[in-house]
Amino acid sequence: MQTDRRIELAIGIDVFVVVLFVAIGRRTHEEGSAFGELMRTALPFLIGLAVAWAAARAWKRPAAATMGLVIWPVTVLVGMIVRRTIFDRGTATSFVVVTTLFLGACLVGWRMVFRVLEIRSGRAGQVSIRKNHSSY
Repeated sequence: MQTDRRIELAIGIDVFVVVLFVAIGRRTHEEGSAFGELMRTALPFLIGLAVAWAAARAWKRPAAATMGLVIWPVTVLVGMIVRRTIFDRGTATSFVVVTTLFLGACLVGWRMVFRVLEIRSGRAGQVSIRKNHSSY
């Protein structure tokens, strides 16, 4: 897969994860599913995700599991700060815990699955072989 496609794929999956988290939460708490309210609730974490991508320079290795380990806590931290200070929404301890666990499992998890699939398909070896040959 080309690097540009990985960036698009990674951004798409990361945004999907954040919106899915919010949609599940809104559904669980019977807050409705209006698109505008869904996006308003997701916005602090989407801002956090954008900050995380920029801070980690995630476009360099967007699908790496180690990148997920950086993106995850920054997304949660910035998302909670923005949610509390700008959107004046709650950050109860239980909400912080659930957010941290869900986003951690998903933002890191999909990257780990991607890596396993990449190794099984043989693409991981091809990438490293090309790197070795290009240095000659």
